[in-house]
Amino acid sequence: MTSKFNILQYTIRRQNMSRISLQLVRFKGTGILMLNMGGPKNIDEVGDFLTRLFQDRDIMQLPVQARLGKWIAEKRTPSIKQKYSEIGGGSPILSWTNKQGALMCKKLDQMSPETSPHKHYVGFRYAHPLTEEALDEMEKDGITRAVAFSQFPQYSCATTGSSIHAFHKYYLSRHTKLKWSLIDRWGTNRFLVKTFAERIKDELAKFEDSVRPSVVILFSAHSLPMKVVNRGDPYPTEVSATVQLVMEELKFGNPYRLVWQSKVGFLPWLQPSTDESMKALAKKGVKNIILVPIAFINEHIETLHELDIEYGKELAEEIGIHVKRAASPNDHPLFINGLAEIVVDHLKANVAVSPQVLMTCPLCNRETCRETKKWLCTLNKT
Repeated sequence: MTSKFNILQYTIRRQNMSRISLQLVRFKGTGILMLNMGGPKNIDEVGDFLTRLFQDRDIMQLPVQARLGKWIAEKRTPSIKQKYSEIGGGSPILSWTNKQGALMCKKLDQMSPETSPHKHYVGFRYAHPLTEEALDEMEKDGITRAVAFSQFPQYSCATTGSSIHAFHKYYLSRHTKLKWSLIDRWGTNRFLVKTFAERIKDELAKFEDSVRPSVVILFSAHSLPMKVVNRGDPYPTEVSATVQLVMEELKFGNPYRLVWQSKVGFLPWLQPSTDESMKALAKKGVKNIILVPIAFINEHIETLHELDIEYGKELAEEIGIHVKRAASPNDHPLFINGLAEIVVDHLKANVAVSPQVLMTCPLCNRETCRETKKWLCTLNKT
């Protein structure tokens, strides 16, 4: 009797193991590719970072782009190296993205056990790990489900669009067994909005009660060439939507404006610029300002140097005003909740690509965009 029982027990174990093995073959987890521009980890990487940036036709179209882009990068490298040296010798964006990704996946495993385990990957457009390197890793890992998750809350052809083009280019000559989908924008996510509101409240609390209601909130977003805006890029509208929701969360308790930073070159870009707005407000008697990096989700050179040093310290001293800067979302618990919620909702919706991203800008005539949109359409059919 004991012998028969042992055989039966062994058989059941074998059957259970077979079922477990079959489940592992069927589903090996979900990979989330976190797409961003990236930044040089150290001073030595600055030149290559800038070369990739200025040779990208999604950012700007130049004659003989490969040569001219490299020349511009070489000219700007010494000054940019100096800026990175002033914020610690490199960009912290990889460290922040990895931290955000790890916290997001931990929460995803709790919220969506049916799509676990979840693993994040980092794909940068202009710095290592490059998008192509991350895709290589994902293919080798053999995961079942893959989500390309833009880390730009508001969509622009120059940011998310560029990352999608790199994504498309990678698969032009490759076959994949991964089931891919795309999260292309999320600037109105409730947790993102609440995070920005909390970051602003933290800074408002540092002002005396008597002046707090008059503190001007300047939402500062990366600017964009008007050539891009005028062909129908949705970025300015989407940034404005985020600002509106944040101010609703704050019950419109302070005066505010949306301004634009980081212009490069001599062509017209979105205005008013952050620095010129600060100067003009100072002349009108404004004494207290909070800068809010409304289109950035983690710290990098444009927050740590441009906003903190160039505007918050040097310019503020020059024009005689008091400036505080709201921290980026970084690892704020509300923000991590938002990242996880966005992915869970996306997985449950089971729609690979949103209709919005499939539409080209009304006045866009770039063949690259059209071909990428056609390819994205095929993801909805897999």
